[in-house]
Amino acid sequence: MKPAARRGLPFLALLALLVSPAGSPVACGAARGAAGALPLDTISLPPGFSIALYARVPGARSMALSPRGILYVGSREGDRVYAVVPAPGGRTGGRVVPIGSEMDEPNGVAWRDGALYVAEVTRVVRFDAIDDHLDHPPAPRPLAAAFPHQSGHSWKFIRFGPDGLLYVPVGAPCNVCEPPDPQAGLTRMRPDGSGLEVFARGIRNTVGFDWQPGTGVLWFTDNGRDWLGDDRPPDELDRAPRPGLHFGFPYCHGGDLADPEYGAKHPCSQFTPPARKLGAHVASLGMRFYTGSMFPAEYRNQIFIAEHGSWNRTLPVGYRITLVKVSGARALSYQPFAEGWLHWGRAWGRPVDVQVVPDGSLLVSDDLAGAIYRITYRKGGV
Repeated sequence: MKPAARRGLPFLALLALLVSPAGSPVACGAARGAAGALPLDTISLPPGFSIALYARVPGARSMALSPRGILYVGSREGDRVYAVVPAPGGRTGGRVVPIGSEMDEPNGVAWRDGALYVAEVTRVVRFDAIDDHLDHPPAPRPLAAAFPHQSGHSWKFIRFGPDGLLYVPVGAPCNVCEPPDPQAGLTRMRPDGSGLEVFARGIRNTVGFDWQPGTGVLWFTDNGRDWLGDDRPPDELDRAPRPGLHFGFPYCHGGDLADPEYGAKHPCSQFTPPARKLGAHVASLGMRFYTGSMFPAEYRNQIFIAEHGSWNRTLPVGYRITLVKVSGARALSYQPFAEGWLHWGRAWGRPVDVQVVPDGSLLVSDDLAGAIYRITYRKGGV
């Protein structure tokens, strides 16, 4: 583990970035060690924090936790999801059990009332009583709702809200365009898939959201469009205190940047601006309010965001976990928390989602390395 003081980019690392092929995903995976070993010593964290491997899960994406501590993990590239049964003591994962087959981009997972919900491109399915039948899962039961078949931003992150409804985003099927509802929006429905409605619009692609403790207000990340340069538009951290809001896509980006093609149709003043602008092209995905008690009090009810990393920026950015400190409706600051998956100009991992577990530690999924990490804190640790 490297302390926070090592956050500066060394000259040789900068040089490696400069010679990386433009437009490439930074030679992803090139920094992996022999036999698939993961160079966790490259990850820098604030003093007292540590990171360790929790489990190896192929293409690990979105995560959901059952009350028994079983971690369910989606996969965008594969055709199944996985259950990680904790080892005795809970500090690492034990058995990793595949669930289902021939599913279409099963990225999103959610758990409710004994059932595992899995989001595919055009539907959500449910595996009933899943905790008790990991080795012989029941056949998936499709919910009533159907979603558009599309090739762009088709993978879905899902979660149940405090209202008992299942929230399902539908990304824009393009870089920038004017798609019909429900695309470029966030929908919600009852647990059986009935009552589907659009909750919010003007969202290019959200792959992470959570509800603020104490207020119950929904916050979510949104990925900005491509091909407006290296430094614009920003990704967004948005806040939706009520249904019916429009967050600007495709007309306005980041609250104040008119789109060169569509911006003349509607001014930015018509839309809800972001609570916080995030880095351009960092690919902000999963986010959680930290509700545990292991970390110092200053982290309580603050937001951790998994930044998957840029794919077409001249100098790559992201590939890290960031921290947004909030107070009520305001996002006060945005800073790195854990970084080093982009090391010496090469990415060996790409964070996707974060999950707080009952002991207060933070799990991080990584679809490039095929891993789940556990971040812990010990007072006086280094």
